[in-house]
Amino acid sequence: VQLVESGGGLVQPGGSLRLSCVVSGSIFSIRSMGWYRQTPGKQRELVAAATSDGTINYTDSVKGRFTISRDNANNTVYLQMNSLKPEDTAVYYCNADLKSSWRYRSRDYWGQGTQVTVSS
Repeated sequence: VQLVESGGGLVQPGGSLRLSCVVSGSIFSIRSMGWYRQTPGKQRELVAAATSDGTINYTDSVKGRFTISRDNANNTVYLQMNSLKPEDTAVYYCNADLKSSWRYRSRDYWGQGTQVTVSS
């Protein structure tokens, strides 16, 4: 199973970025897909997640600014980030909670991370 992210970069405060993550490989079912972020010296934190039943969660600091969406047919998850702030600067990681086979329990898989820098 591979998760490949794209879309990070440098943006000015108030700007927008769109992150994408494609999940490929042996996939039996995907329970949830989401985005986490991490800054040096801090724990990785949930930004947004979307489950297969349509439940969506956001961390409080991004509500109203970020939107997560899934393309289930293509095993892709997006994170539209608007009104970006310097405190959104972090490495963003894609996450998928999935079963690679009917034989196995679901487990977490991670992308390699993409840097988002919000600075003037």
